[in-house]
Amino acid sequence: MLNIIKFYRMLIVCILFLSTFSGHAQIGIGTVTPSASSALDITSTTQGLLTPRMTTAQKNAIVTPADGLMVYDTDLKLFYYYSTGTSTWNPLNSTSSGRLNFKRIKSTDVLATVLAAELAVGGNTKYVLNTNTLYEINGTVAFNLPIDLNNAYVTGLDANEDVISSAGTIFEGATGGSVRFLTLRGARAFNVTGPGAGTSTSLLVQNVIVDGNNSGTVGTISGFGLYFGNVVQFIRNTNGLQYSNIGNLLLNSQAWSITNAGTFETFFGTFGLIQKNSGYSTVDSSDIALDVSGTLGTLTVGTGVLLGTVFSGTSSNPYVRGYTASATYPGYNFSTAWTVDSPGIPREGDSDATGDINLDAAVGSGVSTAFTGTGTSSRIKLNGTTTSSSLFRFTRDGNNRITYRGNKTRYFQVTASVSYQGTATDLTLILYFARNGVVLTDTKVYGRPTSGFLSSGGILALPIVGTIQLKKDDYIEIWGERYDGTGNISTVSLNLTAK
Repeated sequence: MLNIIKFYRMLIVCILFLSTFSGHAQIGIGTVTPSASSALDITSTTQGLLTPRMTTAQKNAIVTPADGLMVYDTDLKLFYYYSTGTSTWNPLNSTSSGRLNFKRIKSTDVLATVLAAELAVGGNTKYVLNTNTLYEINGTVAFNLPIDLNNAYVTGLDANEDVISSAGTIFEGATGGSVRFLTLRGARAFNVTGPGAGTSTSLLVQNVIVDGNNSGTVGTISGFGLYFGNVVQFIRNTNGLQYSNIGNLLLNSQAWSITNAGTFETFFGTFGLIQKNSGYSTVDSSDIALDVSGTLGTLTVGTGVLLGTVFSGTSSNPYVRGYTASATYPGYNFSTAWTVDSPGIPREGDSDATGDINLDAAVGSGVSTAFTGTGTSSRIKLNGTTTSSSLFRFTRDGNNRITYRGNKTRYFQVTASVSYQGTATDLTLILYFARNGVVLTDTKVYGRPTSGFLSSGGILALPIVGTIQLKKDDYIEIWGERYDGTGNISTVSLNLTAK
């Protein structure tokens, strides 16, 4: 009987308790006054809320999860919620980075406060960032002093929304780092000189807009083992960017719009590699897209590659201010270290090398070549003063000789034609190409006048054709041999082309 009475008492308490929650639709744990805006108010200063914890496989095995269902994934160490709209588990994005070395700088921040330590290291003249630390720019942040990257990483989330502005230089110093997803708007974007091209230092600029705001200049980048500029847009700069003394300079998708002025890109000093791919440079007025002339100092490049960059516009100057005349070829811009294939400027590369020689003799006259003996002992280079009209990565070195000056060993199609008169009817002549003074017997061609040909003053013309492999500084000549008979020849025309 006593147990029945206790049971009814407990039942009445529970009914009253539940009716209270039903009436107010609020539950308080750790508090007797739950917030009016909450259905469940948990209050504690010593304990937290522990959600269901499970592996990724267990999470994915939940049958028909409700919209908004939340669990903690013990494999991925993240909270996930389920969205029925996309039928996927989505991670909860934290408002702060999970990195240990991280600072967010917002447009509303006071720099002297949030970067107090960096300012102190910079002697109150610049902000020296902490090495290997990620600095996130949120909004438009105006810097009153230069930033020394100090091998840190400066990034935004959207280059159109996240901006570093300055009335002076934005980045300066002697160390590398990374700059990504930002707009740089100031009087000067870069004044950075690393420790040297032979070091392991690197500087990365990626997905960046450099906006001179109609009065600024891009600046200088020098002295790094590696500089990588990837997807960079330049607008409204009064002058461009000067690169010097960099081990490996990699430029990909650099976009120079017509809103820029002056010389867009200048290379000088010593580079192991320059590789510039894609992008465009549009110039007007007296602008110059690219300067490799050495106007700021001698330019030495181990390997240069310029591919797919489109040069266009209405500048009164050439798009490219090329090497000096002694370092390139008429009508071309670059040295033999370069391979160039970009719309708007001449194509240059060892694959485009071509050379020719032509006998410079008046019509009706000839140049004698005398033979000693017959057979192989009589072989000799044909005489005659020659000129050249088309030389690219070839030079004419004396008469009846062109020399390949490219860097890559390659095969050339060589064709020639020799017209001559013989001094004896029994002379059988053999003509060859010779490489480096050695006759190439597989290119031989024979000529022998017929009876009465000599007395009538006839001229015999022989073509020579061959495929010849040439390496740097190999040279080609036309040689002759008196195979049998007597007499010599008078060459009235001689032409050779290699390409």
